[in-house]
Amino acid sequence: MTDAVSPSEREYQPNRPELELATGIPPEELDRLTEDLISAMKTVFDPEIPVDVYELGLIYKVDIDDSRFVTIDMTLTAPACPVAGEMPTWVENAVNGVQGVSGAKVNMVFDPPWDQSRMSEEARVALDMW
Repeated sequence: MTDAVSPSEREYQPNRPELELATGIPPEELDRLTEDLISAMKTVFDPEIPVDVYELGLIYKVDIDDSRFVTIDMTLTAPACPVAGEMPTWVENAVNGVQGVSGAKVNMVFDPPWDQSRMSEEARVALDMW
């Protein structure tokens, strides 16, 4: 991300996931870990939409515990998405590749349902959706 505010100081933004951050990890490491996790999630794309899952707003919650295990709640643009069974694994694999992560689990959630308001400005530009 481009802002200079640490993840723990960020205000909630409706098109960004909720962050639950461990308190037993030094702040500098937590900041690096959070930024690296976001970068990893941004490598996963919905094959039908040329935007990554993070900017699409498909990632609802990221929880990093003291053991550096990452739990992610994510959704899909539609429950009948053709890659519904595969996309969580793609996200898990990307997150497991982040240095310092002890493991990852992705939970599929559909409440609240995804809608276009969850997309970032970057995603709106990429899809020409204003």
